[in-house]
Amino acid sequence: MRVTLTGATGFVGSRLVEALRARGDEVTVLSRDATRARERLGVDAVTWDWQQGPAPAAALAGRDVVVHLAGEPVAQRWNTSVKEKIRDSRERGTSELVAGLAAADPRPARLVCASACAYYGAHGTELVDETSPAGRDYLADVCVRWERAADGASELGVTVVKVRTGVTLHARSGVLANMLLPFKLGLGGPLAGGAQYLPWIHHDDLIGMYLCAIDRADFSGALNASAPSAVTNREFSKALGRALRRPAIVPVPGVVARIIAGDVATYAVTGVRMVPGRADELGYTFSYPDIDSALADALR
Repeated sequence: MRVTLTGATGFVGSRLVEALRARGDEVTVLSRDATRARERLGVDAVTWDWQQGPAPAAALAGRDVVVHLAGEPVAQRWNTSVKEKIRDSRERGTSELVAGLAAADPRPARLVCASACAYYGAHGTELVDETSPAGRDYLADVCVRWERAADGASELGVTVVKVRTGVTLHARSGVLANMLLPFKLGLGGPLAGGAQYLPWIHHDDLIGMYLCAIDRADFSGALNASAPSAVTNREFSKALGRALRRPAIVPVPGVVARIIAGDVATYAVTGVRMVPGRADELGYTFSYPDIDSALADALR
């Protein structure tokens, strides 16, 4: 299979490139720094900066699938400028990718576009699957704009899949990596009471779901990339404490989290009980369906 990716030098992108190459796929990546991407990933790389215009049609023409992962990191302290970058890199960046698809001949058959669990906003204890409505807060709006831009490819005859990803568990990246030090010191515990749900997924299962989404020509629409057993923040904290053989009893008030991390902490305090309602339809079987086995492997 011939696959072009954006965001390939990030954690998920680099793992996905590795998995695609391991099974013999031909991979091209679009990057603002093509030389660095080529050297790091060992694949063909083409320069593209969404702020400079449409994706290069030549790097898209004749591909079987395009995977779009690029976007300004959300996990940083927000201000007006940062929030604009988060939104524009996803909405305008995806629109410029679709403009490149429009010019490609022949066009790829499929676009697999990243999205996020933040699409749903806060839902308390309510189970949320792919049929649930979008939220109304800032990040939900970003996801709605992001997915709407991706859906523009369907007007070109391109099948679109939108992968709404939960918290990805890996010891050297993301939320779990940031939590390890305080938990190892015995200072970890539930955040803001711990009743809020945390949609999580083991990094191997996330890559597996992306591979299925790439391969399944008859699958389209939204896909929740999270484990089937959603847990509360309190349950997650206890499981991480067990995995590290450390106590997990030091509570972190929500106000403290907001002081440390800013507005982005609001989403850790509210949470969403997202479940993968379409995983069976996709034909995906989870390797790590429960939090204890997932953490045990992620921390090896």
